[in-house]
Amino acid sequence: MSSEYFVAIEQELRDVTRASSPRYADFYNIFQYHLGWTDANGNPARADTGKRLRPLLCLWSCEAAGGDWRKALPAAAALELIHNFSLLHDDIEDQSEERRGRKTVWNVWGLAQAVNAGDAMFVLAHLALDKLGANISLDRYSEIHRAFDAATLKLTHGQYLDIGYEGATGVTLEQYFEMVRGKTAALIAVSCEIGARLATADERIIRAFVDYGENAGIAFQIADDVLGLWGDPEVTGKSARTDLLSRKKSYPVLAAMYSIKGEELRALYEKREWSEPDIQHIEKIFMETSVREQAIREAKSYAQRGLSALESSGLHNEAVTRLKNLVHEMVDREK
Repeated sequence: MSSEYFVAIEQELRDVTRASSPRYADFYNIFQYHLGWTDANGNPARADTGKRLRPLLCLWSCEAAGGDWRKALPAAAALELIHNFSLLHDDIEDQSEERRGRKTVWNVWGLAQAVNAGDAMFVLAHLALDKLGANISLDRYSEIHRAFDAATLKLTHGQYLDIGYEGATGVTLEQYFEMVRGKTAALIAVSCEIGARLATADERIIRAFVDYGENAGIAFQIADDVLGLWGDPEVTGKSARTDLLSRKKSYPVLAAMYSIKGEELRALYEKREWSEPDIQHIEKIFMETSVREQAIREAKSYAQRGLSALESSGLHNEAVTRLKNLVHEMVDREK
């Protein structure tokens, strides 16, 4: 059922990221490579394109709130591009050599070109959003633009905290949720908000979609944390130890730090370097404290909050059903 939406999203993204001049074809291939359409030489390739979660949420929220989802395509493309702008820079900040099973942009083209490509993708996202202006009132476009920019800024706030937490001690679960509300949930929530705003001016309904998106985003991140520590590398496209070795303060890690084994684990995290026995010791603590199961329960709890928010809208249609199903897929996934 989602194929029609995926095809439309991909076409909109291709239109936005098409080089305006042959002179810049190699530059624009960086975007096309990162989005999963080409190889490093510009040849068509079948690569993992990612979930296109944010544009789908935008289109389905628009449709669920009574709008024409096709009119939301420029916003859907903008949301996917701003998400991928953040991933280009995130890979540099984390020094990640692989994403979705192949080399990251900075690992292929170098740091300078990757930073520049991320900057350009930020601008392309705004140019995509600007296409909305031809079909909606200036007031509504201004509301959407402000929401888009506010969410993007909040995303960088979350990334700031995430980077800072890697070398910090004493990070709490409360601080973790502050970080997640920015880094992950802000863009997912605004995807739902923009979709709804393109369909209705009813602030009560819009608020329901925002709450749905924020809670779904938190659930998504906790599930992602679980995959970052226990996911199958053949499915996730990265080593199961990547998040551990980068000392990310993910939900399972923090839950273990505030468990009965917390003092033991914090002592290990205070060491400048880990030996293989240290890593195995940490993994043993995770198993003994059952933090994987705790994280899954927490993700499902936030998913349920999202479903309750969506139910409060009073809307019942096929698009609402798809949004409900999507929350479960966001939690019960392998990649």
